[in-house]
Amino acid sequence: MKKLNQVLLLVIMSGILWACSKPNQNPGDKYFNTGDYAKAVSEYSETLKFNPNDVRMLYNRGRAYEEQNDFENAKNDFEKALELDPNNFQVLLSLANLHHKEKNYTNALLYSSRAEEIPGAPAMASFIKARALHQMGKSEQALASYANAIKRDKEFGQAYYNRGLLKVALGNIGSSCEDFQLANSLEYPGAKEALDKYCK
Repeated sequence: MKKLNQVLLLVIMSGILWACSKPNQNPGDKYFNTGDYAKAVSEYSETLKFNPNDVRMLYNRGRAYEEQNDFENAKNDFEKALELDPNNFQVLLSLANLHHKEKNYTNALLYSSRAEEIPGAPAMASFIKARALHQMGKSEQALASYANAIKRDKEFGQAYYNRGLLKVALGNIGSSCEDFQLANSLEYPGAKEALDKYCK
């Protein structure tokens, strides 16, 4: 009887553990979270052999490629995921960010603008758009996009900081100090130094 109770307890515990585990967890996620991106790519690729149109696996593998600075394979995965799910703002933002890293600001602007139009898109869409516009020399549009990012997320320290730097470049020191102050209150790195440098 004691042995039967132990077996039943083991079966119940196994059931609880199985029920509590994440149903969509892929072994690649564990490797990605520990920084072993090569193994993550391998696991995601294995899953994609059986379901090549799994948007989440394509996106995750693209992110793992990106972390290894394999931008070409990352782009391929993101673009395939986007074909399958054209309104996936995570994929759009990843493409925008990747193009920004490669200094392809026109494409960064294109993808971030598309992401920004999707209802519920995060502030990061406006932020990446602002950075691309800034790099393209479209300062007024960049300021407006930073403002949109801040409107979507009042706690976005980097948006305040970057907008402050753009205002400095435009000679608007007084207004930039307000942005640096807000970034500093959110403990964004570099904000205090910017205050000390520009707002004495």
